[in-house]
Amino acid sequence: MTLFHISHTDLDGFGCQLISKKIFPDAHFYNANYGLEVKLTIKDVLSKIESFSLDDDILILITDLNLTTDEAKNLDKNITKLNNNGYNIKLQLLDHHGTGQKSADKFDWYYLDTSRSATKITYDYFCENYETFQEKCEENFADLIDAINAIDIWLENEKYFEFGKVCLTMVSKAYEVNNLLFADKNREYRHFLLSSALKFIDKPNGHILLDENIYHLKKEYLNLTKIDNTIDNLSSSFLVKSLENTKEDLTIFYKEHKGLLTYGLGSISIPANAFLKANKDYDFFIDISKRGRAGFRADNNLDVSVLAQKLAGGGGHPNASGAAFKDFKETILYNDVKKYIQTKLDGCS
Repeated sequence: MTLFHISHTDLDGFGCQLISKKIFPDAHFYNANYGLEVKLTIKDVLSKIESFSLDDDILILITDLNLTTDEAKNLDKNITKLNNNGYNIKLQLLDHHGTGQKSADKFDWYYLDTSRSATKITYDYFCENYETFQEKCEENFADLIDAINAIDIWLENEKYFEFGKVCLTMVSKAYEVNNLLFADKNREYRHFLLSSALKFIDKPNGHILLDENIYHLKKEYLNLTKIDNTIDNLSSSFLVKSLENTKEDLTIFYKEHKGLLTYGLGSISIPANAFLKANKDYDFFIDISKRGRAGFRADNNLDVSVLAQKLAGGGGHPNASGAAFKDFKETILYNDVKKYIQTKLDGCS
């Protein structure tokens, strides 16, 4: 069976996926916030499923996200249509937000329990439905689930409440790996931190020990060479390596010039210059934010101030410029951004 698991973007959401990975290590994971992100993510998942064979058994699991009545209705309609066309798709939503009550009342695949966190609901679901699940979990894995449950529904008197509080901050501040451009690596990073927390949870003052070791855990994940350095330098090197590994997918063109496009990276001076110096066949680097503000960088092979001016009335310096695209529409899908920018570049004389 192939799993598509959509979950929220906080500790509880990532905790749900840490659970499903025990049974489905090669699942297709997605994280989304409410509104547009949920709609676009569901659309992307359904699109990918259409490329699968009719012989594949598919489970769509949605956790820690409540769907509006219209969202649930549309999803149910699309799954029914696919199944009528020969697909074998099971849909299961596990949530604890009371605002989903109307949807839960209408659809049998929509499970709602406001007394537990989504992580706790998902843990119990896997215990009940997968015989080998618990044997795949670490000895103190259930304690981590209790910690996430305690902080998410704010049970201050629970044993692991303070530990959960540290985990909450740890996951929310794991911003060293960009979540828009490298969603899979960002998720892996947060899962690594949560899994690493297990070594502290049952020690005396485990929450304090974890808090003191977060910095070192982050460096452990980001260090690709095993040569110690500052976390800023390790993060920069990790980013440049990630860009190089995916550069073919991020490549754009302006006339005879080849460039790299990133989305939501921010503060690009160091990584952009490092990438351009290490990849001499690339002439420019563009990063665009969710609101359409863009940074341009070059290494003397293209005057990006002229390019920024032509594309969006921007400007600046030959190797460092900026612009704002007023007609840009926010999305979580990189390919939509790439198509938008490439169209602009193709129309730029």
